Amino acid sequence: DEVFEKHTTHFTVADSQGWWVACTATLNTAFGSKVMIPGTGVMLNNQMDDFSIQPGVPNAFGLIGAEANAIEPGKRPLSSMSPTIVLKDGKPVLTVGASGGPTIITQVVQAIHRFVDLGLPLEQCLGQPRVHHQWSPQEVRIEAGYGADVMEALRERGHQLKASGTGTSQAILLNDDGTFEAIADPRREGRADAR
Repeated sequence: DEVFEKHTTHFTVADSQGWWVACTATLNTAFGSKVMIPGTGVMLNNQMDDFSIQPGVPNAFGLIGAEANAIEPGKRPLSSMSPTIVLKDGKPVLTVGASGGPTIITQVVQAIHRFVDLGLPLEQCLGQPRVHHQWSPQEVRIEAGYGADVMEALRERGHQLKASGTGTSQAILLNDDGTFEAIADPRREGRADAR
């Protein structure tokens, strides 16, 4: 989907001194609020779209909110942004985050699941096909690469399938030997550098 390719950026950094950063930044939609800070070139976001303007009314990404996410003083809007640092024995070993609007959470969860639970190499954790469902619209977004048996099993359970991308993830892993492994999502142009 074109809407998931331009407005959010995730970067992640780690060094040998133990400093780790997972940062997701967004304008939210094209040119954000359409307001630029004079003299800086910095555009302001329109994260207010992440609040429910009215119960049952979808936002720019088709997400339908309720009264609990209404605009009120002192509240923060719901957000998909989920930059994550995974710890093992209290020390960082993996950082992962993504862009892709409402698909961000499922991208991050699937990458962590594939690493922690399945023990897959980091490249496969980000490179394997992903699936996303956000309740509304009532469809499962699924990337090419899932077998026909999986697709048929989902259809048999009543799911409506839509062939669709799910955004872009980035990750860094600290290997057992103390070296770093950095991966840029193979779905898009990008660069990962482990020095």
